[in-house]
Amino acid sequence: MIQDFFDWDVQIFLYFNNLGTEKWDWFWLLITDKKTWIPLYVIFLILLYTKLGWKKTLLAGICIALMITCADQFTNILKNSFQRFRPCYTESIQGLFRPIDCEGRGKYGFTSAHASNHIAIALFMGVLLRRQYKWLIYVLVIWALMIAYSRVYVGVHFTGDVFFGTLIGIFFAYVFLKLYYFLEKKYLNKV
Repeated sequence: MIQDFFDWDVQIFLYFNNLGTEKWDWFWLLITDKKTWIPLYVIFLILLYTKLGWKKTLLAGICIALMITCADQFTNILKNSFQRFRPCYTESIQGLFRPIDCEGRGKYGFTSAHASNHIAIALFMGVLLRRQYKWLIYVLVIWALMIAYSRVYVGVHFTGDVFFGTLIGIFFAYVFLKLYYFLEKKYLNKV
């Protein structure tokens, strides 16, 4: 059954990866690059500070840092446990897909840390600021899904890697939002 999933996943990966064209490669390389989003992270902190104040921003920042650390390390544990090769290192599909950004990557790709980290950030920020910006969560989820798709486009993750990475991100966003609200209620909302 697991092998059936992996066979199916390879076919979906090949389909989506081969939709790409050289004309759009620069765009998806920009989307997938972590450094591209540093200004957005700064904007997140400014938004948190202006809407929630410095104490809640500090609490949110700590929760986000812990959330990303947990999601990232959990994906690394899964990568080392499953040891499923990235498309770049899967011999049976070499020449069948477009490996745009395979240099300097680890061998294993199940699951995607990009997907888990960014969906976690999107959900955490979107929920935390939902009273002030009802539309924000939708924009951030689209942003996170674009980053997740970029991993397939550039050829470094199978679609299943991204799907399960997204589920991990959802889980850790839920856990750390619960933690944030618990700590906020216990220590910051005292009257």
